[in-house]
Amino acid sequence: MTLSLSVLMVLTVAALLMCRKGDLKVWHAIVCALFGFYLASTSVAPTVRQGTSAVAEFISGIKL
Repeated sequence: MTLSLSVLMVLTVAALLMCRKGDLKVWHAIVCALFGFYLASTSVAPTVRQGTSAVAEFISGIKL
């Protein structure tokens, strides 16, 4: 739950920043959000979740 909440917050902030800069229209953000909700209800959702988790684990494992 923590990972998905963090990803959700990052994507929300990114969408808000793009809307404020004018690069992303509000209706584009709404379409993207609706796409995400519909994608979450499909059979590909577990694959997307696993891929996101794998990327997050990879990034967290990088030692600087």
